[in-house]
Amino acid sequence: MFVGRACELEALNRLYQSDHFEFAVIYGRRRVGKTALINHFLQGKKAIYFMGVESNARQNLENLSRNILEYSMQVETETAFLSFQAALEYVFQLSEKERLVFVMDEYPYVARASKSLASTLQLLIDKYKDSSRLMLILCGSSMSYMEDEVLAYKAPLYGRRTAQMKLLPFDFEEACHCLTYFSAEDKALAYGMAGGTPQYLLQMDDRRSIEENVKNTFLNPTSFLFEEPENLLKQEVREPAIYNAIITAIATGASRMAEISVKVGEDTSVCASYLKNLISLGLVQRETPYGEKASRRSVYNIEDPMFRFWYRFVPAQRSVITRGAADLAWRRIAPHLSEYMGKAFEEICRQYLWKRLLEDRSPVEFDDLGRWWGTDAATHSQVEIDIMGAQDVETALFAECKWTNEKVDLGVLETLLYRSRLFHYENTHLYLFAKNGFTKGCAEAAEQMGNVTLVTYPEMLEDFLTGQE
Repeated sequence: MFVGRACELEALNRLYQSDHFEFAVIYGRRRVGKTALINHFLQGKKAIYFMGVESNARQNLENLSRNILEYSMQVETETAFLSFQAALEYVFQLSEKERLVFVMDEYPYVARASKSLASTLQLLIDKYKDSSRLMLILCGSSMSYMEDEVLAYKAPLYGRRTAQMKLLPFDFEEACHCLTYFSAEDKALAYGMAGGTPQYLLQMDDRRSIEENVKNTFLNPTSFLFEEPENLLKQEVREPAIYNAIITAIATGASRMAEISVKVGEDTSVCASYLKNLISLGLVQRETPYGEKASRRSVYNIEDPMFRFWYRFVPAQRSVITRGAADLAWRRIAPHLSEYMGKAFEEICRQYLWKRLLEDRSPVEFDDLGRWWGTDAATHSQVEIDIMGAQDVETALFAECKWTNEKVDLGVLETLLYRSRLFHYENTHLYLFAKNGFTKGCAEAAEQMGNVTLVTYPEMLEDFLTGQE
């Protein structure tokens, strides 16, 4: 079943309906659903679909020729064009007679093997763009290649595209489409473990418990997810061992550059280069305190939830897992899940606040949201605010997120109020998010203050699910 990607499908169909030459670039990380999106879009349309392989130019040309000729002749054939230019020109000529979609999936594989391919496409686009009714789609998983060699100013194809789409993982609301039968709590847990990458979500069986799912996937040596992070790194980078060490360092508590450098055993300049690549892959995030664009207090976090869960728990239990002791591994992991879910719950709360803003239901019209940390000048202690966002120099919101089984008490509200006063906003609105509700004292104080919104996770989930109806 195909779910999500409504905006992307609408954009692709709008391009298709123009009936003029269109050139769309679709890129994003592996497993994010690019091919599924394209295949769904192609239903009922005249199309030639070609997927590049990590081989030489001859093999790719033969495969491309076969796809083109099977479309035009309606029969299988072993005939091949003499060159990519001849093959592609034939496609452009076909599209002068009818609306035709031509997809080159995993374009980087083909372009790396045939160095002149981009220039050939440039030549043919310039030659046929006014007479062609072709909708050309180039798709790739190597984000650095697509950005540098297709979208960048220096690239031969620069200025020819009419649309580009960077496919991102699903947000929590979209992910819930794949988690229908899970309980409310298990929906959040599954999202916190698998994130929004469709292929990872598909590994979760929503008719089983979270414990069963973790045992069948992360704690199962034969499963897809057990080796996925390491396999993906091997496909994306040249020195996976160092990247692996850096991610492991972050997952086990090293968040600042100096700490990561010490754990990995490499100079900070070396780590900085590798971290830059991990950020471009969407695996690691560089975070600065809210409102500070450049800061020495920057920290690094694992951005992808599946990688964060895997590196947090699987390597430490690998010996146990490979001996088939999934039950033992789970007993060691389960007590730490509530603490682990803290960051995942913060992200869900952040998405909830954005949803409220976009639906014109937010008391503060913030421009951005982020986490803040720093020093309390009065106590000289380090303090943190889970979420904050400013509307202007006078108005801001502050939020605290608690994924605990206990009800959130008055002390949490008082702490958030105190920390909001470390800033000089005249108008503030406070949000408290709780997994399991609030104490009577907290609820009464919030009502008296008048500028506090209390939100339980079940209420938040209902709001997300209502948006899907």
